[in-house]
Amino acid sequence: MIDLRLGNCLEVLKTLEDNSVDSIVTDPPYHLTSIVKRFGKKGSAPAQYGTDGAFARASKGFMGKEWDGGDIAFRTDVWKECYRVLKPGGHLLSFGGSRTYHRMAVAIEDAGFEVRDQIMWVYGSGFPKSHNIGKKIEDWEGWGTALKPAHEPICMARKPLSEKSIAENVLKWGTGGINIDDCRIPFDMTDTNPATNPLYRQENNYKMPEPGQESNGAVSFTSSKNEISQEGRFPANIMFDEEAGKILDKQSGLSKSQKRKPEYNKPTEHTNTYTPKASDYRDDNTYSDTGGASRFFYSPKVSKKERGDGNIHPTVKPIAVMEYLIKLVTPKGGVVLEPFMGSGSTGIAAKNLGMSFIGIEREEEYFEIAKQRINGN
Repeated sequence: MIDLRLGNCLEVLKTLEDNSVDSIVTDPPYHLTSIVKRFGKKGSAPAQYGTDGAFARASKGFMGKEWDGGDIAFRTDVWKECYRVLKPGGHLLSFGGSRTYHRMAVAIEDAGFEVRDQIMWVYGSGFPKSHNIGKKIEDWEGWGTALKPAHEPICMARKPLSEKSIAENVLKWGTGGINIDDCRIPFDMTDTNPATNPLYRQENNYKMPEPGQESNGAVSFTSSKNEISQEGRFPANIMFDEEAGKILDKQSGLSKSQKRKPEYNKPTEHTNTYTPKASDYRDDNTYSDTGGASRFFYSPKVSKKERGDGNIHPTVKPIAVMEYLIKLVTPKGGVVLEPFMGSGSTGIAAKNLGMSFIGIEREEEYFEIAKQRINGN
């Protein structure tokens, strides 16, 4: 089921039934400029700032888009409607800007959600938008006004459970947990280096070299006597794009992960801590291998063609990233809601995963792009 709706999200959300969606995965406006309120109103006097028109440009919002102004993502009433339509135990994942994330997260929490975590999407392609002060003041050469953007935070929140336990909530609503195994970080099965691929090392019976011996010319690696899980590593609250992963590996060099020691296995089955119970740590899911640091984090390879023809939206998210996030918090075959659909990447991702999707978009030009992209995939 694909349900695309053109209109203001607050008004359209009111037409949806209580407890009717399994997850909300959304990318709302980041509201990176507050000057819209002062200079962007219809009929207001022209903004003046020297000769470069900086205020005039800012009044149109991020990259000239007025929809990025205002405060829709900071309004508690919007997130209260999201709370109402989400099933008990359902998760909300919402992107935010590094500078304005806090206001969105507080509004989400004030609407009744439990903020469970913050996921960081780290990318290497951000372009610095810093003003060179030295061009105006000679003694200030080398000083600027902004850092290079390299990450976007994602608020991970959950509607409180309606049942006494997580198990009872899952049985009644199908929501409450996160899909760990399907979101594990897989090993690179094309990697034939025993130092960086423990599965290859195991299958080929590589052993730790004796003292004084070479380890395939470079790196030491551990014995493969333990069974290695085919499912990969436990998902983390950091994601990298492909370029950022390469940058990280170049900076980190080769690093060795240590096997968890038995003395750290604490029986916490019936406490409120987040430490897994002792029985969860076994030889097949604790690793001691060597490689670049990015091997611990989700790093998708994104298609260069996925934007679609004529897609002019300035903040398109990679479909692979949206698939990963949807899969993390949505039961199989569930209903995904996106109140700020934009050009439709979340909808494509939901459709690719066999999920039902409800998408809401206010701007008609983006709605038409989203409809074309989603229906064409």
